[in-house]
Amino acid sequence: MKTLICVEQPPIYITNLPSCKPRSPTTLHPRTWKVHAKAKGCSRTQAKVQDGKIKSTETITRSKSFERKFGGDDDDKIPEVVFERMIVRILFYVGVPMVIGIAFLIVFNVAKEQHLWDVPLWLPLLTTFLTFGASALGIAYGTLSTSLDPKKKGSILGFEEAQKNWVEMWEEGDDDESRR
Repeated sequence: MKTLICVEQPPIYITNLPSCKPRSPTTLHPRTWKVHAKAKGCSRTQAKVQDGKIKSTETITRSKSFERKFGGDDDDKIPEVVFERMIVRILFYVGVPMVIGIAFLIVFNVAKEQHLWDVPLWLPLLTTFLTFGASALGIAYGTLSTSLDPKKKGSILGFEEAQKNWVEMWEEGDDDESRR
């Protein structure tokens, strides 16, 4: 039995970076694949260091233009009950068509192997396309068919909720465009 032996390589030192001038060489460790340098990074808090000790931290606030462009913390939060209901509906509307599509593929395979029916090649392709496509659409429909009211469970298939949520979704989109 052959054995593969890996020799540990020393870290790679990059002394000249084309776009920035670091104070010390940047080290790339081959096993961790992390860049180790004295960079500040992007964080919401900033520490003030004096005499090698952290004196205080201050929160960096986002600018008004950033808040308008990317949205602020004023977004409505989805209640946990509604979120769980939404996940169950998505799993149902994705899972059922996918299971049906896989079942069709198994039935076509067994029919062809047992010489019961010479299944044309386009039939498994078409059924896979339709069932897996319906499964992909199940993500959107599972979300739209969920009642957003935590107290109201909604209907089993969710047609009424989907119609209501569809209109509300497009109204919110029109309101966002008119603000720009």
